[in-house]
Amino acid sequence: MSWNRLRRKTVNAAMLMLTAFCTLFAAGTLLFILGYLFVHGARSLSWDFFTKLPAPVGESGGGMANAILGSAKLLLLAMAFGVPLGFLGGVYLAEFGGPGFSFAVRYTADLLNGVPSIVMGIFVFTLVVLKQHHFSTLAGGVALGIMTIPIAIRSSEEFLRAVPPALREGAMALGASKAQAIWTVVIPAAKAGIITGIMLNLARVAGETAPLLFTALSNRFWSPGWNQPTASLPVMIFNYSVAPYEDWHQQAWSAGFVLLSLILAVNILARLILSKKGAALR
Repeated sequence: MSWNRLRRKTVNAAMLMLTAFCTLFAAGTLLFILGYLFVHGARSLSWDFFTKLPAPVGESGGGMANAILGSAKLLLLAMAFGVPLGFLGGVYLAEFGGPGFSFAVRYTADLLNGVPSIVMGIFVFTLVVLKQHHFSTLAGGVALGIMTIPIAIRSSEEFLRAVPPALREGAMALGASKAQAIWTVVIPAAKAGIITGIMLNLARVAGETAPLLFTALSNRFWSPGWNQPTASLPVMIFNYSVAPYEDWHQQAWSAGFVLLSLILAVNILARLILSKKGAALR
């Protein structure tokens, strides 16, 4: 065996081992976090955790039903505010935008995606909370909704661009206008990918804490409507983890386990939808 061939085999084996180690390390980190949260949090889970309000200070028990409902309301507002804007922006970039303006929009979206979430919270605090003179669910939903816009733009654009040009040309050859071809052929063809991007987008903002501290704040009771402060799982985890009560620490672990489990479930579901769509196209 020549020296060069031996060297190539050695380098190949070393790189294979290195990549395998990195893969195992990345997967092991996730499993370690899940396991750690499961050990510390799952044991404190009960029906009361999902159905009852937080117990008064100094008393044990209670739950985080208000925070679970508050997080759901915040994500619903974020989806209603940010997803349509991002989706329509992605449609424009993929189907109508010129090279110069499209580059500027993409660059702006990428910059917006890199803005720290706490800065987004301060921005919405100035724009909404100071105008209303109080914290609210609406302000928290707006903050999370703005954070979803850049990812929705980029993911929608990429999935629309992945649709084969032959589908567009075939629809227009049959007499459809460009707009009709986009809404009746292109978007349905990219529907699974767009839905996947939206789900991953919401999973990303579901764990944000900093913008909610400046906008929705928190609430130890039910928060009817959209114009009052509301509890959310990330903020409750923060508040309970820094408190001096052991029972609150246990509930913070439980809330962290529930939140991470929900985010993981959404990610897995999104991947399954996308993989099924890819298998159908093949």
